[in-house]
Amino acid sequence: MKENYCLQAALVCLGMLCHSQAFSTERRSHLRPSFHGHHEKGKEGQVLQRSKRGWVWNQFFVIEEYTGPDPVLVGRLHSDIDSGDGNIKYILSGEGAGTIFVIDDKSGNIHATKTLDREERAQYTLMAQAVDRDTNRPLEPPSEFIVKVQDINDNPPEFLHETYHANVPERSNVGTSVIQVTASDADDPTYGNSAKLVYSILEGQPYFSVEAQTGIIRTALPNMDREAKEEYHVVIQAKDMGGHMGGLSGTTKVTITLTDVNDNPPKFPQSVYQMSVSEAAVPGEEVGRVKAKDPDIGENGLVTYTIVDGDGMELFEITTDYETQEGVVKLKKPVDFETKRAYSLKVEAANVHIDPKFINNGPFKDTVTVKIAVEDADEPPMFLAPSYIHEVQENAAAGTVVGRVHAKDPDAANSPIRYSIDRHTDLDRFFTINPEDGFIKTTKPLDREETAWLNISVFAAEIHNRHQEAKVPVSIRVLDVNDNAPKFAAPYEGFICESDQTKPHSSQPIVTISADDKDDTANGPRFIFSLPPEIIHNPNFTVRDNRDNTAGVYARRGGFSRQKQDLYLLPIVISDGGIPPMSSTNTLTIKVCGCDVNGGLLSCNAEAYILNAGLSTGALIAILACIVILLVIVVLFVTLRRQKKEPLIVFEEEDVRENIITYDDEGGGEEDTEAFDIATLQNPDGINGFIPRKDIKPEYQYLPRPGLRPAPNSVDVDDFINTRIQEADNDPTAPPYDSIQIYGYEGRGSVAGSLSSLESATTDSDLDYDYLQNWGPRFKKLADLYGSKDTFDDDS
Repeated sequence: MKENYCLQAALVCLGMLCHSQAFSTERRSHLRPSFHGHHEKGKEGQVLQRSKRGWVWNQFFVIEEYTGPDPVLVGRLHSDIDSGDGNIKYILSGEGAGTIFVIDDKSGNIHATKTLDREERAQYTLMAQAVDRDTNRPLEPPSEFIVKVQDINDNPPEFLHETYHANVPERSNVGTSVIQVTASDADDPTYGNSAKLVYSILEGQPYFSVEAQTGIIRTALPNMDREAKEEYHVVIQAKDMGGHMGGLSGTTKVTITLTDVNDNPPKFPQSVYQMSVSEAAVPGEEVGRVKAKDPDIGENGLVTYTIVDGDGMELFEITTDYETQEGVVKLKKPVDFETKRAYSLKVEAANVHIDPKFINNGPFKDTVTVKIAVEDADEPPMFLAPSYIHEVQENAAAGTVVGRVHAKDPDAANSPIRYSIDRHTDLDRFFTINPEDGFIKTTKPLDREETAWLNISVFAAEIHNRHQEAKVPVSIRVLDVNDNAPKFAAPYEGFICESDQTKPHSSQPIVTISADDKDDTANGPRFIFSLPPEIIHNPNFTVRDNRDNTAGVYARRGGFSRQKQDLYLLPIVISDGGIPPMSSTNTLTIKVCGCDVNGGLLSCNAEAYILNAGLSTGALIAILACIVILLVIVVLFVTLRRQKKEPLIVFEEEDVRENIITYDDEGGGEEDTEAFDIATLQNPDGINGFIPRKDIKPEYQYLPRPGLRPAPNSVDVDDFINTRIQEADNDPTAPPYDSIQIYGYEGRGSVAGSLSSLESATTDSDLDYDYLQNWGPRFKKLADLYGSKDTFDDDS
């Protein structure tokens, strides 16, 4: 820092010296006084005349960053008309006048009062003028001049970025361009070497270098290996003053990363891999993994695995796990420990992408041997056949052998086997199995006609490990035995027309019959139809076998009459073709019917002969239709009558006899009179003595008896009820006979009598309450109120 201050002071002195010389030269050449009428001789003696000029100049210079104690003298203005008597005044205007630049109005000396920074402002434009000091009258036109700030090296170089990042492929040739760094200097590039920069490398050698003038970083070593070192940190310096002593400098950091190329083949870390697999493993199960190491990354490090040789190529396969770059060995087919206990595979690992530039580095693949041992597992028993089919005759006795199933333990231990039937497949328990040898037997006779096939499942399990078991389906066919006799295929019924004795009946069959047999075809058809031996010479009918499992029934005679016999039952024997054959006797019903002239059936009932011979079928149908119509009319009439039926007695609102009103109050004086209305016992329709009825029509008009009028509410209830009962007994127009009229009246049996006001005839004076004196202390208050009434009346 001290050296810098000394350097700046020397530069300021040097600048001032240069400016003074320039100013002196300028004044000598331009500001020298000239007067009007002045002549000069030319080269050839010609006299030249020029006009008068006050002063002329171009520019002044000021050193930037001057920090001396006194203001810096920029220059001096002087007019030719200034005689030195102080009458001329110099004034300054323009950029910075009065603040940065001041002028001595007498001498014309200009000083800079502040430190100037060229990087802030490189020059200032000012106006100078000479005026009369007393009148301020301009003595000359104003003149413009420029003050330039002279640059010094006060700004170090600065890079565009503090840090840089760049990539370059590994194994690049020497001189490969990596990145260009650029720095800038705020100093004046046109003056001196303050802004002339030179680049150099401070850190990162000997791997990289930098061009001094351009800042381009290049590789300096051949065959740089990313796998050895991937990242480098380089420091670049930019120095001004052309890199000479005393120049300012700036630095930046550059991080250079080597990018990967496929220059390394995959390599297995070992020559042999040992694996094992259980014989109980299922196809697709993972056996083990191998991995070839490739130091390259990305697509350059991708490896694919294949099996190229070995005795287990048919049983195993290998796939590539691209996330872990491993080869996954999987089981392709089941293995058997008892058959072969070890396998060997040759596995190859190869790069997916190969760079032709590095093909000479060798083959980009590697091989390894994989040995796989098969482990013994406790396997379940195995049946010798995937399924079994056995046969047994129906109706065979219980305990008949159906067949046998056989299983064995595939393990080397060869454990004993026990057999059992899955009872979910044999719910009726038709079969049983010997648990030791696997023989299946029946437990009851079987009927083929019920079930022709039976399907069961048999388990085989190891005795020492019941969890190890196998299952096999067993189908049992029930063979047919001729144990069902043939029968009519349908409930046949024949019809024959009554006819003359001379009319033939054997040309057409009465009915054609066939048979059905539940047994198999070998024990069923062909069927043989015949009459029983005892009626082989039946005079009425015969049976002819058509030899196609059908037969026709024919009449042997004519002249059948319904009056003599209208129904014939013909037994027919049907035999099957089984060994031994079975037969059954079936009865055919043949009816004798009345027919028209064309042989069409009219009636097959014997009662038809009772009717008039001249009455045809159409007439019978018409009669039946008339009867049905009459019955419908009667039913409609009865229905309408029932709908129009009205109640026996007409009430405006409702029959009071259908309501039951209960009074549990023994009376309460005045309140009792308000609570009970005697008019509720009166029929409003019977006030005038007439009650209409609709169940009977009275023979005479009932007139109310004289003296019977509606009683007032104060009438005695007993008398009122007795009167109403008498009227009801003698009135034929009273309510229907099934009506019940109930009058709940307690009567006069109580010793105490009734306290109700209904029994009050006229006044309270007719009542005697002396007996209250005998009722005890509880009625003393009541006796005092009513027992002393007579005395109170007398006193009044």
